[in-house]
Amino acid sequence: MITSTYLETLSARLAELEELMAQPEIATDPVRMRDILREHKHSKQLHGLGASFLDLQQQQQDAKDMLEDASLQEDMKEMAELELEDLTAKIPEVEKQLKVALLTPDPQDERSIILEIRAGTGGDEAALFAGDLFRMYHRYAESRGWSCKVLDSSSSEVGGYKEVIATLEGEDVFKWLKYESGVHRVQRVPATEASGRIHTSAATVAILPEAEEIDEVNIPAEEIRVDVFRSSGPGGQSVNTTDSAIRITHLPTGLVVQCQDEKSQHRNREKAMQVLQARLLDKQRQEENAKRAGDRKSMIGSGDRSERIRTYNFPQNRLTDHRINLTLYALESVMEGELQQLIEPLYDHDIDEQLAERMEQSAGAE
Repeated sequence: MITSTYLETLSARLAELEELMAQPEIATDPVRMRDILREHKHSKQLHGLGASFLDLQQQQQDAKDMLEDASLQEDMKEMAELELEDLTAKIPEVEKQLKVALLTPDPQDERSIILEIRAGTGGDEAALFAGDLFRMYHRYAESRGWSCKVLDSSSSEVGGYKEVIATLEGEDVFKWLKYESGVHRVQRVPATEASGRIHTSAATVAILPEAEEIDEVNIPAEEIRVDVFRSSGPGGQSVNTTDSAIRITHLPTGLVVQCQDEKSQHRNREKAMQVLQARLLDKQRQEENAKRAGDRKSMIGSGDRSERIRTYNFPQNRLTDHRINLTLYALESVMEGELQQLIEPLYDHDIDEQLAERMEQSAGAE
């Protein structure tokens, strides 16, 4: 898988990339600089893991050689056995990390995201659940040092949201939250239910990687219609005396985006365009995923918003992710933002599938 010759090739490539980054013509070309920085980061990680893996393999062989040495004293053999035991436990983990690093990285993993949550079936209870989900993601973002800013929202009269759209900005946001797109179902007793009967309702979550300024998401002015209106709050009452809210319709696709959380019409337009670009980029990604779908047994990170991905059962403190048949009796902590206990198994499952797919392709090529 990894040889010393391969590491030498990586070292040479890293030196080339560092020379390129120092060239003025590269520094003034944001697209090339972005691509070079990404390749450099990936190659450096791969080189470090590869060197560690080879070093551990060599230490393992040295320990085996010591144990086969008949002249070795008993206390030295005991030390060699302990070292061999420790190395035997370490090597598979480093090997897994190396295999993951050898996969082609998703360039969108590093991006910030647009988070969209919409109340589904269930009336007021669905809106309350949408609010609970937003609070969950907000707390998770805070725990990872990400920022969360609301772009647009439509509050429910009883609390929660009919719809809320926000940006989550930071390192590797899309990498960890891309598995959250889909239908989230809740089972609980609403506060308004006098008989104590459990209700089922749902909310839809969409995770859209943010379009970067240097992305090819060009939206000609003639392809959009911009409408200006007065901001409104719950129940439709006016919350602003000026026409500062913006609604943008993308004519070729029919996508409609609006923003009214800022007092400035200019800022609302900027935010609405930010969401529209992300939705168009996501549309391209969905189309690419659809083309590849036949080659993958399961695509838990595909972002299919029609798929029921998870059930939150409050009476039993139980959360079930239907894609990987994972059940946790830790719903209370998850709703407080402790999402990593749920996200990491999804990430590991996705990686395992990609590695299995790669092995199948390798076997088919032989």
